[in-house]
This record gives sequence, structure tokens and C-alpha cells, in this order.
Amino acid sequence: MIYVIPVLIILILISAAKNGTPAYQSFIIGAEEGMKTVISILPALIAVLSAAAMLRQSGALDSLARLLSPITDFLQVPSELLPLVLIRPLSGSGAIGLLTDTVKTYGADSQIARTACILCASTETTFYTVMVYFRRTKVKYTKKVLIAAIFGDLVGIFCACRLSKIFF
Repeated sequence: MIYVIPVLIILILISAAKNGTPAYQSFIIGAEEGMKTVISILPALIAVLSAAAMLRQSGALDSLARLLSPITDFLQVPSELLPLVLIRPLSGSGAIGLLTDTVKTYGADSQIARTACILCASTETTFYTVMVYFRRTKVKYTKKVLIAAIFGDLVGIFCACRLSKIFF
């Protein structure tokens, strides 16, 4: 397993030599294009990550979770997972932080922790992903994509709650 990356690098270098492609120059050009992409999305990325951190640290996320608890109780989504459900579409690192807190609080083998793990694996950082890809491609109208992506996240949340009850 530890040899996967070195083997891939060697295969890429062999392929480049076979095709007559200057590997180092291609690498430098790719790195330069990657830096241009990073610079173009950096302002929006900072905005999304800052908003997620502010929501989490200010307590607004917990207040919103309490406000939505009657709806989630009806849908049988555990109230302990509401902060995770709310932060996941915004920030992957924020969601992993909440997931870690959940596992530490309830234990790795608890129903809540298992549901949280399935939830993180079956949902996407929707707003982050849309912001990164559409900012780079300069797509301006994202309403239909956001509706479909949010619907997918809701299905993922619902299925995570159901699957964890069925299998665990």
C-alpha cells in the first residue's frame, strides 16, 4: 500500500518518456494552472469557510438546530445530528469537526455516531462544491443545480438515518 504513489509516479514518467512528452515541463505548467485556479476561487472559499466557522462558534447553529427540531423529530432525524446536518452543505472540515465531537461524546459504537458517519459519507458539501466549480467555469445561474443538490443531500440524510437503524 505504501508503494502506490511511487509506482504511479514511475508509471507517469515511463508513459511521458514513451510518448516523448517533457514530464517536468508539463508538471510545471499544470502546477501554474492549479495556482491560477486557487487564486480565482480563494475569495469565495474564504467567505464560505468563514461563514461556516462563524455559524459554528457563535452558537447560531445550535439555535437553528433547536428551532428545526420539531420538523426533524417528525422525520425521525436525531436532534443530536442537526448541527452536522446544517454545517455539512457548507464546510467539509466543519462537518468533520462536528463528526469528531459526536464520536467523542457518544462513543464510536453508538447509534448516533454511526448515523453521523453514514450521513457524512452520503452527503456533499453542496455550497462549497457549487461555489468552487461554478466560480471556475463562470456559470452564473445555479438555482436548478442547487435545488437538485439540496434534494440529494436531504435524501442522503434521510437514508443515513434509516440505514443506521436497519443495519446497526
